[in-house]
Amino acid sequence: MRGGGIDHLWIRVADVPAARDFYAAIAPYSGFALAQDAHFRGPQSSFTLVEGTPTEHVHIAFPADENATVDAFHAAAIEAGHRSNGEPGERAIYHPGYYGAYVLDPDGNNIELVNHNRG
Repeated sequence: MRGGGIDHLWIRVADVPAARDFYAAIAPYSGFALAQDAHFRGPQSSFTLVEGTPTEHVHIAFPADENATVDAFHAAAIEAGHRSNGEPGERAIYHPGYYGAYVLDPDGNNIELVNHNRG
């Protein structure tokens, strides 16, 4: 997708260290890296975890270029003790080739890695 990108985002969380550990565990797959304390940077955008009443019902989908990356994201999150919210697999209901996996962050937000398989 081109244009319309988000420059930065703040997400309120109940426990910054727990949320930071979750996002750090999936960082190798999401395209974001822990820059400092609770601030994550990607190639063109960033997000920060801020302590407070948790932001609710957030769904964040990070792009992937390969189905294997989606699989690895899900496995790493589960291995780190986080809950699955959808095993890796194709979800043709969205479009043919849509391959995603979902895990819940410590505040219950649905975090996804998706490969659209659109060559």
